[in-house]
Amino acid sequence: MADKKKVKKDEFFFVNFVEAAEISKSISTMLCDLLEGFDPATLSDKLSEIHALESRGDAKKHEMIAELVRAFITPIEREDILALSQNIDDVTDGIEDIAIHLYTHCIKEIRPEAKDFAALLVRACEEMCRMLAEFKHFKKSTTLADYIRKINDIEEEGDRIYRDATRRLFAEEKDPVAVIAWRELFVFFEKSCDTIEHVADIVESTIIANS
Repeated sequence: MADKKKVKKDEFFFVNFVEAAEISKSISTMLCDLLEGFDPATLSDKLSEIHALESRGDAKKHEMIAELVRAFITPIEREDILALSQNIDDVTDGIEDIAIHLYTHCIKEIRPEAKDFAALLVRACEEMCRMLAEFKHFKKSTTLADYIRKINDIEEEGDRIYRDATRRLFAEEKDPVAVIAWRELFVFFEKSCDTIEHVADIVESTIIANS
């Protein structure tokens, strides 16, 4: 009976990781759709929808912390569980921050690089979900390394988009206010890609520590 309870409690952590990552994926898709059909008049309503998803992500993190406090034994180190949960939540928060800055900076038109970045974030979140769905098998998985590599490749692609987008912004944009606004937005996009890579780094370090 004790073994069944242990399995059930262990599963909670891995299920929570996946559920939190699915929220990140949903919010990235929502941002991508927002940019593709951008309408400043509806941005406030879209922001409310995005914030509702972000709140669900916060709830998942709080559920994780509450279970971590109760748990006597955990399937991986507590510090890794906490770091992983926090970084997944940071992904969701970071994507929401992009939408918030579109609103607070009164953006009227979307630069093409932002759409490319948003599509890249969707890809990264999809790979993060696949990786975390496989994470419960980390002791014997033969595919986790591939997901980690794909996320690293996507992060490098994000670095390239960031460099090219920033250079083009300074070369073409004549409005200094627009330069400031878009430079900040591109930083938020790049940081979101970095945070997804941080999630992959924690998964990778857990595999190494338990091998």
